[in-house]
Amino acid sequence: MSSTPTPPTSLPESPPVSKPALDPIPSFPATVSKAIRELPRPAKFGMIAMLLILLVTWYIWLGRVSTDDAEVDAHITAVASQVSGYVVTLPIDDNVNVRVGDVLVQIDPREYKAELDQAKAALDLAEAQAKSAELQIGLTRGTTTHSTGGAAAQHESDAADYAMSEAQLERTATANLLQAKAEVAAKRATNERAQADLERYKPLLQTNDVSKFQFDAVDATARVAQNDLAAAEQQLAAAQQNVEIARATMNSSKARVARSQSLLLESKAQEQQVPITEATYKSAEAGVERAKAVRDQAELNLNYTTIRAPISGQVTQLTVHLGQYVLPGNLLFTLVPLDQVYVTANFKETQMKNVHPGQRAKIHVDTYDRDFDGVVDSIAGAAGSRQALLPPQNATGNFIKVVQRLPVKILVKQSGDFRYVLRPGMNVEATVYTR
Repeated sequence: MSSTPTPPTSLPESPPVSKPALDPIPSFPATVSKAIRELPRPAKFGMIAMLLILLVTWYIWLGRVSTDDAEVDAHITAVASQVSGYVVTLPIDDNVNVRVGDVLVQIDPREYKAELDQAKAALDLAEAQAKSAELQIGLTRGTTTHSTGGAAAQHESDAADYAMSEAQLERTATANLLQAKAEVAAKRATNERAQADLERYKPLLQTNDVSKFQFDAVDATARVAQNDLAAAEQQLAAAQQNVEIARATMNSSKARVARSQSLLLESKAQEQQVPITEATYKSAEAGVERAKAVRDQAELNLNYTTIRAPISGQVTQLTVHLGQYVLPGNLLFTLVPLDQVYVTANFKETQMKNVHPGQRAKIHVDTYDRDFDGVVDSIAGAAGSRQALLPPQNATGNFIKVVQRLPVKILVKQSGDFRYVLRPGMNVEATVYTR
């Protein structure tokens, strides 16, 4: 029997199952932000403080420059002898501390004391000679001045006497002598006439043409005329003698004038002794100055025999020994001023942009593994390579650019503990804070 197939019964459709939606993966900043928000308040404050510390540290780290090319330095004083001699006293030894002015070496001073005594004696002699030359100037000036004045006055007096004697000669020769000659001529004419009258009256007396009285009168007149002529001739002779006397007086006055003129010229010539004595005095003064210089040098040499400490510091490199003969320029020892050390740090030129004097610095000393405070004092005027004994010649064709280093002087604040003494040559690390 056939049966009608029944259609398959369809099951009721179940509603679609809805799958749950996937959440997106949060980003890292969001996760960090959420974690920070979920932190308790004290943790948030601690994180903020730590962040600030990190920022400050980062800022400070970027504001400093450091170098390990640095060392302790100082102005070391080399002490040498300035005179030669044997060392008689040596109160120092290696590595001892001395103070400024302390006697360090004594050289035998006896030779230099003798030289100083000789120099002082030579100075006394030179000063005495200069004093004598100075007095000689006044004496010569006074002598020559008075001598010239007296010679000039004598010359004027003799010249006046000569003029007066010349005038006397002129008057005697022209007036008295001519008058006497004229008187003789007149008396001779009168005498000749009286004698002629007498000769004429003699025959007349014999012939009684004239009386005796008349003849006696003519005879008396002739005798008077003859006597007058003789008197006139005597006056003429006296006048001639007076002329000779006046001429001799004039010649004598002329000779005195010549002599006084010679004395005047001689006195004036002696005046040239004044500049000569002045030159002698200047020469003596120069001798005094030279003697003083010799004495001063002798004093210096004597002082040089005692070598004192020019600075306070520690004695090093002692090369002199007691009894040793030293020569000028010989190095005896060096003085290191340990209280005045500083640091020479050679920074790269690329680090020097913000470095300037006055900035704070920190010095790490390898010897003590300890830090010291410091301050930048100055920056060198040239790179270290330029100050080398053989500086590089960059003008060559095979030039290679090399970063140069500039020396920076840093003053160090030393510790009061004697265990941490900084000595020149120690290696250090220098850090300069540029902010």
